Amino acid sequence: MRRYVRVALLCLGCGLCSLLYGSSQLALEHEPGGGKPQAPDPAAPVRRQRAGGGRAAAAAAAAGGSAGRGEPELPDRCKNLSISYWNSYWMLPSDVCGMNCFWEAAFRYDFMKTQPAEKMHLAVVACGERLEETVTMLKSAIIFSIQPLQFHIFAEGQLHNSFKGILNGLPYQGKFNYTVYPITFPTESAAEWKKLFKPCASQRLFLPLILKDVDSLLYVDTDILFLRPVDDIWSFLKKFNSTQIAAMAPEHEEPRIGWYNRFARHPYYGITGINSGVMLMNMTRIRRKYFKNDMTTARLQWGEILMPLLKKYKLNITWGDQDLLNIMFFHNPESLFVFPCQWNYRPDHCIYGSNCKEAEEKGIFILHGNRGVYHDDKQPTFRAIYEAIKKYSFGDDLVNFLLQPLELELQKTMHTYCGRIYKVFIKQLTKSIRDIYDRRSKGS
Repeated sequence: MRRYVRVALLCLGCGLCSLLYGSSQLALEHEPGGGKPQAPDPAAPVRRQRAGGGRAAAAAAAAGGSAGRGEPELPDRCKNLSISYWNSYWMLPSDVCGMNCFWEAAFRYDFMKTQPAEKMHLAVVACGERLEETVTMLKSAIIFSIQPLQFHIFAEGQLHNSFKGILNGLPYQGKFNYTVYPITFPTESAAEWKKLFKPCASQRLFLPLILKDVDSLLYVDTDILFLRPVDDIWSFLKKFNSTQIAAMAPEHEEPRIGWYNRFARHPYYGITGINSGVMLMNMTRIRRKYFKNDMTTARLQWGEILMPLLKKYKLNITWGDQDLLNIMFFHNPESLFVFPCQWNYRPDHCIYGSNCKEAEEKGIFILHGNRGVYHDDKQPTFRAIYEAIKKYSFGDDLVNFLLQPLELELQKTMHTYCGRIYKVFIKQLTKSIRDIYDRRSKGS
C-alpha cells in the first residue's frame, strides 16, 4: 500500500513541477528580452546521457568509450542540492534544480536501493608455479577494496581446480566473484605468442578481444600486492580525457638507470618507457580505436596490429608484450594516461637509492615484486610484505596479525637500501588498515 501511495505522490509531484515550470516559462516570455534565444548549455547532453540508456551508449561511443565517466558539471546554484540522474523523458532543462530537488532526491533514494554496486574488473594471467603468488595478490585486493570485485583469471588447465578450491573457500563471498579461463591465443600463431618472453605473459594483449563484454579492466601481473583499495586506481578511469584508452606507470624515474633509454632497439614511450605490470584499460575504447603505426599509412585496430608488430620487431624486443605496448604508445602517445610510480613500485625504485618521490611523500600504493624478489633473499623488504599478506588469515585483527608483525620484520632489513626506507613501505598500508576500521565503526 505504501508503494502505491509513494507512486501517487511522485506522479502528483511531477505534475506540480511541470505546471510550475510551464508557469515560469510563460512568465519569462513577458520579461524584457525573454523571447531571445539563450546560449545552449554544453553540459546538458551529458546529463541526459546518464539516464538515456541506448542513447548514452551511442554518445559514449562517439566520445571514444564508456569508461572514464566523470560527473557532469552542474550550475553553481545546483551544486549543493540533491541531484543525481536527470531523466531525459522529463525533458527538464539543464539548469532546473531548485523546485525539483525534493522529489528528484526521493527518486535517487529508490534507485540506489535497487541498483547493485559497480563491479571492478581485475584480470591476471597465471602459468607455471604462480598459483600461490596469484592467490596472495587476489587476497590483497579483497582485504582492502570497498566495491565488489570481479576476477578474470587466465590460467593453464592444471591450475583451474586449485584456483576454484582456494577461492571458493575464502570468506567474504559477497565481496568478489571470479571466472577462470584457459590460456587462449590466435590459432595460427599460438605457439609464437606463448613463448614470447615469460610463458603466457602475452595473454594480456588479447584481453580486449576475449573479454568483449567487459568495458573496463585492471590487468596486473601475479607479483602485484595492493596496499590500498583497488577502488582508488579504478577511479583513474574517470580522469581519462577523450583520447586516452589505457593507463600505466613509467618504467623508470631516473634515466641514468633506465633500461629503454639505454638499451632498447625499438621505439618506446616517453623518456624511459612504460611498465605494463599494472595496466588500467578502457577496453571499449581500445576495441574502437584505429592506431597509428610504422608499418602502413593505414591505421589499424587492436586485433589487426598485434601480429604485424610481432613480425617486425620480434628480433629486437627483450621484454616481449611490454615492448610491443611501448611501440604502440610511442606512435599513439595521446592515448596513454600515465600514473605516478607509487602505483607500480618496483625494486628499481629503491635498490640504487630511493627515486620514487611520490612514494616517499604518500607511501606505496601498489607493490610490484618483479625479478622474483618475493621468493629469494635479494630484497628482504619486498619478501617480508609478501610473506605477511600470504600468512594473514581473513578475520584476524589487521593491526595485531598483519601490521605489527610486518613492521618487526621490516626493521630487520635495514642493512639494505630498500630496508632503510621501510617506513615508506608501510605508510599507506597503515592508512588503509585505519580506513577499514573507520568504515566498520560507521557500519559501512
